Amino acid sequence: MNEKRKALGKGLEQLFSEGGLSSFQDLEENIVEDAKNNNLIEEIPISELRANPYQPRKVFEEEALNELAESIRVHGVFQPIIVKKSIKGYEIIAGERRFRASKIAGLKTIPAIVKDFSDDEMMQIALLENLQRENLTAIEEAKAYKEIIESMNITQDELAKKVGKSRSHVTNILGLLKLPASVQDMVLYNKISMGHARVLSKLDDPQRQEDLAQKVIDEDLSVRNLENMLSKNFEKEERHVKKTQNNEYKYIETYLKEKLGTGVKITNDKISIKFSSVHDLNRILEIMNMDINE
Repeated sequence: MNEKRKALGKGLEQLFSEGGLSSFQDLEENIVEDAKNNNLIEEIPISELRANPYQPRKVFEEEALNELAESIRVHGVFQPIIVKKSIKGYEIIAGERRFRASKIAGLKTIPAIVKDFSDDEMMQIALLENLQRENLTAIEEAKAYKEIIESMNITQDELAKKVGKSRSHVTNILGLLKLPASVQDMVLYNKISMGHARVLSKLDDPQRQEDLAQKVIDEDLSVRNLENMLSKNFEKEERHVKKTQNNEYKYIETYLKEKLGTGVKITNDKISIKFSSVHDLNRILEIMNMDINE
């Protein structure tokens, strides 16, 4: 048992080697072959399965899942999924699309291989499966990279080497996490592209990022359109803001920042108050003596 555990650990180290990613398919095939040879594939009730908590993919294409479900109805599940025993039931390590499609197909059980992976290994395997088998959205990829950097305590440069990407690609992807949550959701659900998001991530004003992201959707702007718009209007808008934001506004801004304990910006006839969460918003409303339940 210990020897098998060591071998799996070594395999994961090789997957994240300095030369870039090895094939996830090879790792999975080795696990499946070993399970077949030792009669370790079992039918597990689908009701006892839950998604990998480290699964980077948050959006699964409905049409593709339905197509896979139809194939499973006709041919069954060809490749067993890989799971880990948890306190209640099992957590999926690899094969979540097969699990979701099997549920759609109405299956009650699914062939599975039970393996004892650590949380870090589960996270790494989920990232590898999605990077090599499916197209993650830019936001899903960014969040996966962030989790790997934090869990493995490595630098962006080291991550770039391990996942076989350029340093600039990793830096640009991670930069998307600085965007407001609403804009991140637009990328996550493919309402705007990564190219749009990269342009917006260079701006400092969250409200402006949100407004421009919505403008991209409403007017179906290309990345080039967005870049041209910002290039032409940047200096003009900056001069306009400086002209309209007089000393009186600056004084009020400073007062509100100190009073509310958060970022406040006054431009023209608009006051923007920054908050980081629902809890933070409620805190600000209390300071302002505003009861939204009235």
